Amino acid sequence: MSASAVITGSGLYTPKEAISNEELVASFNAWVDLFNTEHSQGIAEGAIEAKTHSSAEFIEKASGIKSRYVINKAGILDPHRMVPEIPERSNEEPSVMCEIACQAAEQALAQADIGADQLDAVILAASNMQRAYPAMAVEVQAALGAGGFAFDMNVACSSATFGIQQASDAVKSGSARRVLVVNPEICTGHLNFRDRDSHFIFGDVATAVVIESSETARADTGWDILDTRLQTLFSNNIRNNFGFLNRADERGIGQTDKLFIQEGRKVFKEVCPAVAEQITAQLAAMDISPDDLKRIWLHQANQNMNDLIARKVFGRDPSALESPTILDEYANTSSAGSIIAFHKHSADLVSGDLAVLCSFGAGYSIGSIVLRRR
Repeated sequence: MSASAVITGSGLYTPKEAISNEELVASFNAWVDLFNTEHSQGIAEGAIEAKTHSSAEFIEKASGIKSRYVINKAGILDPHRMVPEIPERSNEEPSVMCEIACQAAEQALAQADIGADQLDAVILAASNMQRAYPAMAVEVQAALGAGGFAFDMNVACSSATFGIQQASDAVKSGSARRVLVVNPEICTGHLNFRDRDSHFIFGDVATAVVIESSETARADTGWDILDTRLQTLFSNNIRNNFGFLNRADERGIGQTDKLFIQEGRKVFKEVCPAVAEQITAQLAAMDISPDDLKRIWLHQANQNMNDLIARKVFGRDPSALESPTILDEYANTSSAGSIIAFHKHSADLVSGDLAVLCSFGAGYSIGSIVLRRR
């Protein structure tokens, strides 16, 4: 019997600072007042559109988000700045992405009861990389003292599930026995805090999972990876045009499309049915009834989206336990969101329980993983 892949550990790094909706709105509204005052003449002449205030109630109703953790709070809340302040480090110091990735990784390794020197590969999967090269994954590999190989990958909000499939495939093929997948997501670095429709969406975090062969995993721990399914559909409805070619056309430098932008209503309408259809088809192909699922850990982007997807998958309104949310506390943390939900809401499940881990986002991209508690 060939070896299968098992998730044997997970880890979560949560920044020390948090911003409530009320704090974020106070900063945003202060900036709105500054903008409208500065451009009062143009607004009066009809040449410039006046900015409008936001509210904590609007944010929670639109998204389900109540707060978010951030790497730097003061820079974001300064209405004259509205960007996190993260000083550059020397090349001899660990980068900030490496630092938070390692903290999550150490927890995952401890839960898996292995040392970093037992790893054969490190995959760093995240929506934005701090630099082009050397790869962030190779830096994490060196910082942890892991061997083997390492590489970066980016599939936006689906990076973690896509990374888990790569790790699972490596384990099943025999090219690696133990793989660490880390997801350091400093989402506030690419968020436009002056956009009323999106300034509240993201938070910062790092997650990690260890995937290893069933031949090395302890028999009493972890989750068997029964099946993985990936899908991509090209769409411009979620986009970030920041890249190394920006300097080749100075007209684009500083434009809003160099940060996160989306057509939220179109995303909701197009992504929700596609995600539900993928999970439903995957379960049907495996002869698993939705009633057999004990839990579904969905990408934490928007509570309304998750409610709709979970309802379509289960064929009814699921309980908060069946489809847990961390969105209210963490906000959207891109690829890390479903892993946070998994990490915080899986310990109560028992041997034989079936569950689905799923993420979706820009691309469009959808990754769904069927798991069974060992």
